[in-house]
Amino acid sequence: MEKWIEELFSEELLEKAAGKFGCEASGAKKLGDFENYVYEVHKGDTPYILRLTHSSHRSGIDVEAELRWVNYLHENGVNVSLANRSREGRLVEKLEAGDTCFYVCLFDKAPGKPVRVNDPLFDEALFKEWGRVTGKMHRLTKEYKAGEYQRERWDEDDILSYSKYLTQEDAVIIEKAEKNKKELQKLDETPEIFGIIHSDIHAGNFFYHDGEMHVFDFDDSMQFFFMSDLAIPLYYSVWWKHGKGNLRERSEFGETFLKAFLNGYLEENSVDEKMIARLPSFLSLRDFTLYSVFHKKWDLTNLSEAEESLLSGLKERLLNDEPIVSLDYQAILTQAKG
Repeated sequence: MEKWIEELFSEELLEKAAGKFGCEASGAKKLGDFENYVYEVHKGDTPYILRLTHSSHRSGIDVEAELRWVNYLHENGVNVSLANRSREGRLVEKLEAGDTCFYVCLFDKAPGKPVRVNDPLFDEALFKEWGRVTGKMHRLTKEYKAGEYQRERWDEDDILSYSKYLTQEDAVIIEKAEKNKKELQKLDETPEIFGIIHSDIHAGNFFYHDGEMHVFDFDDSMQFFFMSDLAIPLYYSVWWKHGKGNLRERSEFGETFLKAFLNGYLEENSVDEKMIARLPSFLSLRDFTLYSVFHKKWDLTNLSEAEESLLSGLKERLLNDEPIVSLDYQAILTQAKG
């Protein structure tokens, strides 16, 4: 979290936020503070997830739009964490903080536990379930009517204003990133391939319980091509499993992952063959997005050894046009269909 936002946050604010939803803040457990403040709180013996979103990150309409879509998916049988209403009957509560504010919401806590990349459960059965759940979300989204509560489009994301966060030292990367963005902007947007997506379904954003995935953290949800929701699980799974490996090692695992993922996805939704061929562009977008995010969020004058390694490795790949994986995507889709 940016330092100036940290200065606005306080224990008193946390207590007020929890109280809006009838929860106790005493004993609250912090779960995250990268883009939102996220806490586990309790109402009696029942745990919930309290999230506070600063107004510099999302508008009130943005948050409301996210929660309405999440609850639509929940009502239609997708394992997602239900957004609860406050004591006043609202999905989103607003708390003033100086000249700004925080938007507060409360989610059910997902059952199960996380699956790490070195866990025996991180296998093809999980990858298939991962794809099935993603496909079901996309299929249901085609029928969703957002009304006035529209999530932002992908290309409205501040983090894609690359020149805002990168310096002229990265002029070559900025040029490549802008070219990638323009290529994606030229694609036709139809309801069969474009709609609201989660946009961040990696292994840190779901729990696994009795062979089923329970997805949470829809903060990055946006209007974008469904294909991006296939690219991101592939990207992070490869990166976290074989990030220090070479392109061949990454690609071998990537092929195993994607084939199993598509096997599950195709049980719920179709995959456009022209769009699967575009998957490398969506993987590249994630590279450029992360590079921009790191420059926005990290103190570049005081990087840890791990942060320095991540940033330098990503920069080297971008400068050398080395993809996270190199695969025959259409052949993998054909195998998954067969």
